[in-house]
Amino acid sequence: MSYWDTITIGERVEIGSHRFDAADIKRFAAKYDPQPFHLDEEAARASVLGGLCASGWHTTAVWMRLNVDSQTARVREFVAAGNPVPKVGPSPGLKNLRWLKPVYTGDTVTFSQHVTAKRKSASRPGWGVIEFSCEGVNQAGERVFSFDAAAFYGTD
Repeated sequence: MSYWDTITIGERVEIGSHRFDAADIKRFAAKYDPQPFHLDEEAARASVLGGLCASGWHTTAVWMRLNVDSQTARVREFVAAGNPVPKVGPSPGLKNLRWLKPVYTGDTVTFSQHVTAKRKSASRPGWGVIEFSCEGVNQAGERVFSFDAAAFYGTD
């Protein structure tokens, strides 16, 4: 069985959770998204957001870290079971990125992905594309983040 064969349409994987604290929110924002509502509590309270919140890019970067960690663990488990090292390729991109609700200081967001499609590549023999939808849900069960993406995987 190939790694490709283990991925099934409809499969849902929880990739992890992250608690967003004020120091990390400010540190990320200072470097990558220096807007007042990400850098200063008072400015954030006076904004339409009403409180210090993480940059959407910060939320997206946390998703990516947890995704890589989850994928690496899954591949290690597959190989440890005696299977060959699978080919895991890059992503051709994403679409429909949405930051549905602010992620405030102290929020814990749980991230997941859901496989929505799978097809072999017509132009790259030995490769296929997995499509999936991703989301983040806060501790109150509210969706705060979502997007659709794809990634290349070896089919052998």
